[in-house]
Amino acid sequence: MHGSHTTGSPYAPHTEEDRSAMLEAVGAESVDDLFDIPDAVEFDGEFGIDARSERETRRLVRTILGRNDDLTELLGRGHYGYYVPSLVDHLADRSEFLTSYTQYQPEISQGFLQALFEYQSLLVELTGLEVANCSMYDAATALGEAATLAERVRDTSGHRVLVPDLLLEGRRSTLENYVAGTDLEVEEYPTDDANVDLAALEELVDEECVMVYAENPTVRGTIEEGLESVGDLASDHDALFVLGSDPVALSLLQRPADVGADVVVGDASVLGLPTSYGMGLGLFATTDDYLRQVPGRLVGASEDATDRRAFTLTLQTREQHIRRERATSNICTNQAWVALRTAMHAAYLGPNGMVDLAERGVTRAEDLAERLDDLVGVKAPVHDRHHLREFVARVDQPAPAIADDLEKRGFAVHVVGDHELQVCVAGVPDERIDPFVAAFREVIR
Repeated sequence: MHGSHTTGSPYAPHTEEDRSAMLEAVGAESVDDLFDIPDAVEFDGEFGIDARSERETRRLVRTILGRNDDLTELLGRGHYGYYVPSLVDHLADRSEFLTSYTQYQPEISQGFLQALFEYQSLLVELTGLEVANCSMYDAATALGEAATLAERVRDTSGHRVLVPDLLLEGRRSTLENYVAGTDLEVEEYPTDDANVDLAALEELVDEECVMVYAENPTVRGTIEEGLESVGDLASDHDALFVLGSDPVALSLLQRPADVGADVVVGDASVLGLPTSYGMGLGLFATTDDYLRQVPGRLVGASEDATDRRAFTLTLQTREQHIRRERATSNICTNQAWVALRTAMHAAYLGPNGMVDLAERGVTRAEDLAERLDDLVGVKAPVHDRHHLREFVARVDQPAPAIADDLEKRGFAVHVVGDHELQVCVAGVPDERIDPFVAAFREVIR
């Protein structure tokens, strides 16, 4: 702290002599010369926020939040708001979880490490793959990491990464950012009735292809019917087959390992988090073959000096954290607290509860689609497929106008085409379904 009194900053505890020597070494006259900040955005020492008492601040915040629309959201498309049991909040809010950053010191982090180990074990069981890490940022960055892993492990000099034309724009742009510093190129393959167009994909896959990506369910809620064929196509050309999914879907659908998936990515926060408008939890699972190529962190089970079972971060090279040029990934943190919540929610549900939750997603979507299809001027679902959680409906009237009228009546849906709306039932209370159908009937008259 002696240095902080000299400089006035606890974050740069250098004497004036130290600072002068460093500035001279880099050829600068002052610390300000090291920064090029436009005048328009440079902090002038004033925040422009009036001082208020606690009571006045609470009143202001309530007023601002009160302007939010109170809508029943039937949205989805990658973000799902299942009910999270209150025990998840109570347990996850314990101070030893909230104040933990990274579990580098296993002797004081056994509880958190065990919870993350259980999270990894959950994903291993659901995917059928042997290795899962203890979380990543979100589904989009997990997809990007899968692509760079494919480039590292593929024997040939191929550079093509194939993704479906339905891929969410945000995931596509994140993937593009990830491969920008590599020789990889992202290309689309077509879909047919919201599933992989296998004939078209077969024409596109060649020896230059390093990775084929598919999702199950798709962004339009359809269940993929030809995943084994996709896996075979990728395997025949020595490309990695990467599958996108989530824990709720995986509890009911085919295991990725059984359709030839080499890597599974997706968003695990369908459990443990309500709809968070961008906040997620990336899952990443793969085979033993790529154990040492897995990005992020791994928790392993071992034994301590007294032969008791113990948990620790394992198989992590120091390059991952301090030498970027030698690292296999540029991910240096994770979503451990969110993964903890996911593990808690999954443990609360148990295997049967997770299957029940997924089955409700199938039956409720099917029932709602039938009810909308009975309305004049509506066809639902558009795709002749099985659906999970969500589906697309075609309306004779312009879709944006229908969505606006629904919003005025308290319901939010996605507009996905000039005459197409997407409707998701995940997290929607049963008692809001009848009013939604009634509102839909009113707005299409």
